[in-house]
Amino acid sequence: MRADRVFAYGAAAGLLGDHVLGDPRRGHPVAAFGRAAGAVERVLWRDHRGWGALHTTVCVGGTVTLAAVATSALRPSRTASAALTAAATWAVVGGTSLAREAGVVGRALEAGDIDAARARLPHLCGRDPHALDADGIARAVVESVAENTSDAVVGALVWGGIAGVPGLLGFRAVNTLDAMVGHKSAKYRRYGWASARLDDVAGWPGARLTAALATVAGGDPRGAARAWRTDARKHPSPNAGPVEASFAGALGVRLGGTLSYGGRVEHRPVLNGDGRPVAVGDIARAVRLSRRVGLLALGVSVAGRLLVKGRAS
Repeated sequence: MRADRVFAYGAAAGLLGDHVLGDPRRGHPVAAFGRAAGAVERVLWRDHRGWGALHTTVCVGGTVTLAAVATSALRPSRTASAALTAAATWAVVGGTSLAREAGVVGRALEAGDIDAARARLPHLCGRDPHALDADGIARAVVESVAENTSDAVVGALVWGGIAGVPGLLGFRAVNTLDAMVGHKSAKYRRYGWASARLDDVAGWPGARLTAALATVAGGDPRGAARAWRTDARKHPSPNAGPVEASFAGALGVRLGGTLSYGGRVEHRPVLNGDGRPVAVGDIARAVRLSRRVGLLALGVSVAGRLLVKGRAS
C-alpha cells in the first residue's frame, strides 16, 4: 500500500464507520477532549485575550502534537496507519448523528408533537425552542444541518486531506474549543477570542467546499450559486454564510430572519429571498443533501491528497 493511499483507505473506512455505527454512546473521544480542555480552562482562565490564546495553543497544539507522534510511530506499518486514520475519521465526523437528530425533530413535527420537537431541538442548536412554532423549528433544523455539514463532516475531511491525522484531530479540537469558549458571552468575550478567530480560519476551506458541493449536488444548481453569490456575505458568520446560502438555494427555501438565543433576539438577513418558507418535509431533503455533500467531500479530499502526494514523490 503506497503511503499516499493510507489516507484514502483510512478516511473511507472511517466515514463508512460513521454511517454504520454513528457516534459512540459513551466514551466519545471528542467528549474526552472537551473534559481536558475544561480542566485547562479552570487553570488558565482570566478575562484576557492573552490567556485565552494560551488556552487555545495548549489544547490545539497538544492535540496536533499527540496526533503527529502517533502518526510517526505507526508509519512503518501501512495497515496500522490506515487503521489510525480510520479511527480518527470516525471520531471526528458526525454526519450520522446530525442526520439522526434532525430526523427525530422532523418526525416529531410530522406527528404534530411540537413539544417533543422543542425538547429535542437543543441537541442540534442553541436556539430557544420555546420561541419557535413548527415552521420556525423546521427552519432551525435545516440551517443547523447546513452549518454542521461543514463543521462536522466536510471541514474535518478537508484538513485530513491536507495534513492527515493531525489535520483531522486538529480541526475537531479547534471546532470544539470554539463551541466551548468562542461565543460572545460576558465570560468568554475576551478569553474565547483566539478560539473563535482560529475556528474562522480553520473553517474557511471546508465552508467553501461545502457550498460548492451543495451547489453541484442540490436540486437547483443555478439557484444555489445565485444565493451563495448574492446572500452569503450578508450573514454575520464568514463561514456559515456561504453554507446556509447555498443550501437555501439548492433546496429552494428561504433561510435566515429573526432568531432567539437564550433570550437574546437576533434579526439576521434573509438568505435566498426568492425561495419559499421552510416546511417540515425540507428537513429530510436537507439531510439527503448533507449526505451527498459528505460523500463528495471525501472524494475531493482523497483526490487532492493523492494528487499532492503524487507530485511530491
